[in-house]
Amino acid sequence: MPFIDSKVTVKMSDDQKETLKSSLGQAITTMNKTESYLMVGINDGYDLFMGGKKLDKGAYVEVSVFGDVTPKACDAMTGKICDIFADVLGIPGKYAPKESAYILERSVERFILKEKQGEMSDGF
Repeated sequence: MPFIDSKVTVKMSDDQKETLKSSLGQAITTMNKTESYLMVGINDGYDLFMGGKKLDKGAYVEVSVFGDVTPKACDAMTGKICDIFADVLGIPGKYAPKESAYILERSVERFILKEKQGEMSDGF
């Protein structure tokens, strides 16, 4: 189950959250994952500081996926995330003179999923 957790400095409307969620759902296919198991967390209006200065427009995005992901897929996903956050929220990304988006992508080797019925599963 991939999880994309984002903390953004700007306050978002429900429409922006929906657009962001849907766009990330399309982007996760870059990492050979599907939107049907994607979990997205959005924490807007979040105070972020970089280099000791508060960011007016900034984002911290963490992408966690189960299994191996190639560096090429991570690079492609980073580009898509930067484009999405720039398009939806106006947060400058990979081509900004001062970086205001920080993206962490990591592969999780093993996790336990506890479903509603109380059953345990070893990933998908």
